[in-house]
Amino acid sequence: MFTPTTYDTYDFANRRHIGPSPDEMTEMLKAVGARDLEALIDETVPKSIRQAQPLSWAPLTEYALLQKMEEVAKKNRVMVSLIGQGYYGTVTPPAIQRNILENPAWYTAYTPYQPEIAQGRLEALLNFQTMVSDLTGLPVANASLLDEATAAAEAMAMAQRVAKSKATAFFVDENCHPQTIGVIQTRAQPLGIEVIVGAADDLVADQVFGAIFQYPGTYGHVRDFTAQCEALHGAKAVAIMATDLLALCLLKEPGAMGADIAVGSAQRFGVQMGYGGPHAAFMACRDDMKRAMPGRIVGVSVDSHGNRAYRLSLQTREQHIRREKATSNVCTAQALLAVMASFYAVFHGPMGLRAIAERVHFTTTQLAQALRDAGAVVEPEAFFDTLTVKVGVGQQGIMAAARHRGINLRKVGRDRVGISIDETTDAGIVTRLLDAFGITETPGDLGALGVPEAMLRASDYLTHPVFHMNRAESEMMRYMRRLSDRDLALDRAMIPLGSCTMKLNAAAEMMPLTWPEFGSLHPFVPADQAAGYHEAISDLTEKLCEITGYDAFSMQPNSGAQGEYAGLLTISAYHRANGDDQRDICLIPMSAHGTNPASAQMAGMQVVVVNSAPNGDVDLEDFEAKAKAAGAKLAACMITYPSTHGVFEETVKRVCEITHEHGGQVYIDGANMNALVGLVKPGEIGGDVSHLNLHKTFAIPHGGGGPGMGPIGVRAHLAPYLPGHSETGEGTGAVSAAPYGSASILLISWAYCLMMGGAGLTQATRVAILNANYIAARLKSAYPILFMGNRGRVAHECILDTRKFAEVGVSVDDIAKRLIDNGFHAPTMSWPVAGTLMVEPTESETKAEIDRFITALLAIRDEIAAVEAGEIAAEDSPLRHAPHTVEDLVADWDRVYSREAGCFPAGAFRVDKYWPPVGRVDNVFGDRNLICICPPVEAYAAE
Repeated sequence: MFTPTTYDTYDFANRRHIGPSPDEMTEMLKAVGARDLEALIDETVPKSIRQAQPLSWAPLTEYALLQKMEEVAKKNRVMVSLIGQGYYGTVTPPAIQRNILENPAWYTAYTPYQPEIAQGRLEALLNFQTMVSDLTGLPVANASLLDEATAAAEAMAMAQRVAKSKATAFFVDENCHPQTIGVIQTRAQPLGIEVIVGAADDLVADQVFGAIFQYPGTYGHVRDFTAQCEALHGAKAVAIMATDLLALCLLKEPGAMGADIAVGSAQRFGVQMGYGGPHAAFMACRDDMKRAMPGRIVGVSVDSHGNRAYRLSLQTREQHIRREKATSNVCTAQALLAVMASFYAVFHGPMGLRAIAERVHFTTTQLAQALRDAGAVVEPEAFFDTLTVKVGVGQQGIMAAARHRGINLRKVGRDRVGISIDETTDAGIVTRLLDAFGITETPGDLGALGVPEAMLRASDYLTHPVFHMNRAESEMMRYMRRLSDRDLALDRAMIPLGSCTMKLNAAAEMMPLTWPEFGSLHPFVPADQAAGYHEAISDLTEKLCEITGYDAFSMQPNSGAQGEYAGLLTISAYHRANGDDQRDICLIPMSAHGTNPASAQMAGMQVVVVNSAPNGDVDLEDFEAKAKAAGAKLAACMITYPSTHGVFEETVKRVCEITHEHGGQVYIDGANMNALVGLVKPGEIGGDVSHLNLHKTFAIPHGGGGPGMGPIGVRAHLAPYLPGHSETGEGTGAVSAAPYGSASILLISWAYCLMMGGAGLTQATRVAILNANYIAARLKSAYPILFMGNRGRVAHECILDTRKFAEVGVSVDDIAKRLIDNGFHAPTMSWPVAGTLMVEPTESETKAEIDRFITALLAIRDEIAAVEAGEIAAEDSPLRHAPHTVEDLVADWDRVYSREAGCFPAGAFRVDKYWPPVGRVDNVFGDRNLICICPPVEAYAAE
């Protein structure tokens, strides 16, 4: 009899996102010593917290998913957006879309904390910093922030930190974008900063520690702020300008006016609007302020051969070092989008950018002249790309007429409309727009300048050779390829970072992002034009509520750290509404993520640290004592579950009960949700609020250090206090520039949930736990596993204790760098315990790749054993000389080990071996000789 196969080629859950085959799982379970997968889960996850009902929805095939996404996309109405307000149409050069945005070599990379395997994206980010520094006229720029509004709030906090003024108020130009004002006000409230919003000419400098001005203003005004900057400096206060990079290709730069800090968005440099994001914000500052700047700074150092090498500089500024003393919880950047913006500048060069800026400006002057000739009242007199037209009672009619012609305008007050011209605005759009105003005459030739000549830029920019490349597409394509070849991303190898969940980012989940129906929407379009987005967000919300046991979600926070901050603000707002203003103490275990204490500080809470028990759990006795001591002042506790030590703590419910007994709220950090989905609902075990790292558990790629999303789920009693937004008029204060944060990448997580189905998501969790326990079982004889549960199991990650090797001179750094020779990114180093390695394989890795990683670590253990036995000194071993480059391979060999042993260790591929482009990078040299922009031409000539 013929028997049809039962193999399902479209079984996405088991043949795409989940790496090991069923047969491989059987082999792994034998090594682990578990009867089957369910038995392993029973031994790992306490039965007292397991959810009763399985996740409900069925999976879609890849083909069915893409059909579904097309149907939903068609419900969005794509129109010409002339709304402006910080978001503009732009043209993404196809070479950048194909070779960067759609290239897994770029979008699957991790944050460049291991510089030797990140030289490509570090160079691209250094190009971004150079571009921002040049255009703003300020000497130091960072490698991006989350969005313009949060960058402005960060600048306010930075100004308070560096200002010599004793004032406690901060001035905000009323011509700042409304969403920027809203996020600044949210950030200021818990910090006790008074925000004064007013006209720039009404600034009283000695009453504030700093001020921010929008340039050009949200309604189009272009003016010189030199006098305001001088007045602020005279009062020992800080001058900040929120600005536009394209405008600065034509207009006088902030540095020339005396600004101390400049912020803004690089969105219009080739990055689609995406209904709000993701986009790379920027910050630049004076040189003497650089150590107070939040976020990441790429700097230039040298490697072990003395060659130039890039790295992240001044890391001691970061929140994971300073914890509750930090004034920023910045943890992620928008690296992928910053890379795109930097390549946009490389692609066009200074003359190309200038030409785009002039075309935008002169199209605007042409439009202004046509409107004025027809009798319209057009403001302002000096503008770059934005006009405000007084239309009186005809406002709604004009906007409706424009929409009828496929154009969205901005509603300004009750009697004006705003118009912002961008790179995509052509003559046909201008004609349609004028027709909406009842003007049928054809616009004349390009008009005169719309700004006084004194406001034109006098300085050069983008003078570095990288911005003057031959811009033939062949050369651009090869430059992008050369940089990506210098990096190690998920398209090459497993990235076993504990707590970072570097899982598959499936191609089918990524494809819809660049469809115009999703990519071309302005975040402030009328709701009926974004019906597709609202359907996707609503369904994703329902699924996340089912997964977590929470009752409501806010999709606004655009990073995990922003989610923590938003969750704590929600708790604070709840306490205030109940008259409990005194509740300001937050209990945080010693093992907490570095952002936890910083987020609590930003939310206006006092951090009280709780000890860890010897087994790594929260010390329940210490927790109870400190909760009791806090009493009526207890606002919240922040815990991570499973714990940061990679264990399912048995006492989690008791921790929640103690907090609730004293009137506090429980914040469960969702960083380890990868071990919970389908098994445990944080909202059912006592959690009141959690953020979810969608860029971890829910398959959004890390992008070399961002984008990310950190939506927060809450129980029903907290729902009224979720973040709101000026555009929607709902909830409390906004924490991000757009109502749904980086909305376009929510589609990735939605697609992941749809294709996996409830059963597939649960199976992913089980296999993540299996893979981690398999590694622990295979390595425990070589590397002690630092923490294990009561039944000898780890959760989805395990900590390898390498501290004893320091006694013979082998550091955790040596092991991490030696893994590069084997073609692997290092696990998380020295966190949460110094001198250890935290390993998380995720469910996506196949048994073959996991075995290769195990082989590499066992071979490294043999090399350590040779040092322990005195057969070779640590300083002479391949461990100390790692990573080995091609330069090492071809140079004269005078080492005591062979070339073969050094360059081709047991875990390395031979034909497809990854060769790091630089040797071990000198971190100390890079901090002592800080260079944060592209090195001068002479440096390249010398090399």
